[in-house]
Amino acid sequence: MMLAAADSAFAQPENGDALPAVADRVFDIGSVESIMIEREGEIIHQDFRGRMNPNRSTNIKSASKSILSLLIGIAIEEGYIESVNEPIGQYFPEFFEANPDSVKESITIRDLLTMRAGLESTSIRNYGRWVVSSNWVEYALSRDLVARPGGRMVYSTGTSHLLSVILTKASGMSTRTFANRYLFEPMGMELGGWDRDPQGYYMGGNNMAMRPADMLKIGRMMMNLGEYNGRRIVPAQWILESVEVYTRSNFNPYDFGYMWWRRPVNGYEIVFAWGHGGQYIMMLPEIDTVIVMTSNLMTSRGRGYQRELFRYLESELIPALAHSPGSPQRREGRGG
Repeated sequence: MMLAAADSAFAQPENGDALPAVADRVFDIGSVESIMIEREGEIIHQDFRGRMNPNRSTNIKSASKSILSLLIGIAIEEGYIESVNEPIGQYFPEFFEANPDSVKESITIRDLLTMRAGLESTSIRNYGRWVVSSNWVEYALSRDLVARPGGRMVYSTGTSHLLSVILTKASGMSTRTFANRYLFEPMGMELGGWDRDPQGYYMGGNNMAMRPADMLKIGRMMMNLGEYNGRRIVPAQWILESVEVYTRSNFNPYDFGYMWWRRPVNGYEIVFAWGHGGQYIMMLPEIDTVIVMTSNLMTSRGRGYQRELFRYLESELIPALAHSPGSPQRREGRGG
């Protein structure tokens, strides 16, 4: 497992396995359309509503950022990118020749991965202006510095998009081609749609369509420190670095690594990819469990669902998982 197991105490239920009934209650949250739960490589629960099924692609929104983080780690391992300490100036020579700025040029790939570039956000209220601009890269790089690079977190999809452009320039292939070669095809995954910017670069951090079954594969590969079906996909050290805490969201009680979120819930540490409206890949290393959820973007209810979802995880789903038959928590004797 990628994180050290932590002790937690729960009273075991008296009457069998409550997991199926508890897991089904996730649909009461409103817009959730699918849930898949896997433990130690075996699916222990899955349910789909509406048109969803395990092999139907759906827009995972900003959970795409976590996938992009994996691609950057692979690119460094393969020698396309030197390290996370590389400054971005060398990748955008035309922009900086016309707009010299030594501070912006010194922003590093690590700063982009941790959303600490310091550039004004292109998300939330600025998202519309960014995506209708004629050049997403120039728009993102032209934003004022509102924090020093490497300082506080400024969440911005424009920042993550720069990583996709850097990956394309460094590797000489599109981000999608790179992803197919090094990540999706080796894992037997089939990506759906993926938006591109006006210059043809694949969107770094949004609007990637993925199947719930493939999202589950990503979670299992993470849990196995970069291995999938005995094959090394991502360097183990990159996985460990990715889930370290480098900063914290200023909107939610979540910590942030290299495009992966984490927070404690009921004594367990959850590492997760998160997309707008309720798209999740969640890993609970202490009970060797991966949870995938997708939601209908047309019926999502703003950001309020997050609090409701995490209350449900804390009070219902995680206790049920910890004490369902075969749970590592119960088998290893850490339960109450």
